[in-house]
Amino acid sequence: MPVRRSSDPIEAVLAGRDRPTRADGDHLDIKGTGPPVSIMRLIAFDFDGTLSDSEMTVLLARRAGVEADVAEITERAMNDELSYAESLRERAALLEGLPEKDVTAAYGEVTLRPGAARLIERLREEGHNVAILTGGFDRGVEAALESAGVEVDHLIANRLPIRGGRLNGNVGGPLVDGTKDEALEDLAEEVGVPMTRTVAVGDGANDLPMLEVAGLSVGYLPKDAVRPACDVVVASMSRLARVFEERGLLSARNER
Repeated sequence: MPVRRSSDPIEAVLAGRDRPTRADGDHLDIKGTGPPVSIMRLIAFDFDGTLSDSEMTVLLARRAGVEADVAEITERAMNDELSYAESLRERAALLEGLPEKDVTAAYGEVTLRPGAARLIERLREEGHNVAILTGGFDRGVEAALESAGVEVDHLIANRLPIRGGRLNGNVGGPLVDGTKDEALEDLAEEVGVPMTRTVAVGDGANDLPMLEVAGLSVGYLPKDAVRPACDVVVASMSRLARVFEERGLLSARNER
């Protein structure tokens, strides 16, 4: 697809003209582009490992007594022995029969990282659309957001169906077989912004598709295989907020 050329120097960088080398350090500054301009209006976050350091599947597996088995499947997926969809289905099958009360309790343990709720609030206060795109489960994300007293504009997540008061061993949702680049592109079209005005924030292999197509790609403590796809690498929500301030997405504030 042809790259749209822009007279705006920041947007030109994000669109691919004179794009800087992917960062190896904590962050990458785009220099010599004049005052920052707020041009990106759709910010998509991964959840497990990014907005949250909770791992929903692990919390559920612990209550089901299959934590070691789930960890083995996860390791096989990391070694490319299983696709993400295959690993997700195998892990869901191990959770079959877990009572709904235990499922609810596990989701109740999911929390946001320190500073994540305030960052989401600030982005929305500045008029940006904030989305969560996760292969994790909607009820866990919703529980964490409710506990933190914060809302997002869009949540695209998977789900673990319950039948007869217990998990039925299946998993469904748009990000079982679907990919996050497609989800981000569809969402950008829905809210009416070009892809050059999108930001993706993630850490793992299943985040790579959206990191590769977003206007600005941010790795949050990214895995080694993910780091080369990132324009910016951060290790805290306060640092991420500062990066957004430097790029004009947020007004500078003394909140750290």
